[in-house]
Amino acid sequence: MQLVKVGLCAFGMSGKVFHAPFLKEHPGFFMTAVVERSKNESHSDYPESRIYRSVEEMLQQADIEVVVVNTPVQTHFEYAKIALEAGKNVIVEKPFTINVQEAQDLVSLAQKKNLFLSVYQNRRFDRDYLQVEKILSEGKLGTIKEVEIRFDRYRTEPSTKDHKENPNLHGSGALHDLGAHLIDQATQLFGFPDRLFADIFSMKGPEFANDYFEILLFYRNEMRLRLKSSVFTKEAHYAYILQGEKGSFLQERSDRQEEELVGGAIPTFNENWTKPLEEKDGILNYVSKNSDSERILTLSEPGNYMDYYQNIYDHIVFGAALPSPGEEIIKNMQIIEASLQSSEKGKIVDLAHY
Repeated sequence: MQLVKVGLCAFGMSGKVFHAPFLKEHPGFFMTAVVERSKNESHSDYPESRIYRSVEEMLQQADIEVVVVNTPVQTHFEYAKIALEAGKNVIVEKPFTINVQEAQDLVSLAQKKNLFLSVYQNRRFDRDYLQVEKILSEGKLGTIKEVEIRFDRYRTEPSTKDHKENPNLHGSGALHDLGAHLIDQATQLFGFPDRLFADIFSMKGPEFANDYFEILLFYRNEMRLRLKSSVFTKEAHYAYILQGEKGSFLQERSDRQEEELVGGAIPTFNENWTKPLEEKDGILNYVSKNSDSERILTLSEPGNYMDYYQNIYDHIVFGAALPSPGEEIIKNMQIIEASLQSSEKGKIVDLAHY
């Protein structure tokens, strides 16, 4: 099996949970380099990986083919740019960048250098999202009229991470963080909307970055899609609500990969590694072909973030399609930017010019 050497730009929560374990367990990857500015935490679990004290040092010295930029979003453009200029393929954590212009510049540079640039949209591999894809593909709901996708939390106290909480830093806040996931799922399922209206603010107060958003996406076929997130949600809502002319589907946010990884779970290659659900996590209520009403409790199949890295490997070795390429995620950045504009002006934004 061809071995792909990878360098990791940071070993914080993202590196420890979403990247390093998968790179270690996938037989086609070797994490040969990791950046830790002052600590040596990666050494115990990844002794074969050399530690560098800066991204610049790693790019100059390490023998790597792919660089994972998993640093704070405010540094994504800088580090992805110097990695591409150094001749490395790049995976960038979501959100891609802080604005559309940075995203476009990186995509242009990658194309110029004939390198790949992918955005790590791991929530495409959540079990709940995959179940929504499956239900839509079956067509039992008929023409979809209304959709709501939510990602709520109960975190009433601010975190200690300035790059996420400081309202004066571009790219901070829930819209760029959780919004990057919800917007990506919306566009994957239903395409790019025609117009939008957004309400974005901080429930914790103006001294903190936005922690609440509601975005209403308008589609030409008269469908409405609402994206919503709040940190003051003690009781969970259904994460996905789909209303069609023939029925409804409600899906819980039931994927627990992140929680299990934080707890020390080891992801496996080519098999399910997450704990099975104890109860059904969805409701499908629709009118069948013989005009009978059917209400079914549904159970989603496990997702696996390893599939993202398998797709990356297949692209490198076999020329398969690149997962979440930068030019595709530019569209998500356009929705983020338009949402901020809409909320600031209190107006519907036409997306035709984006």
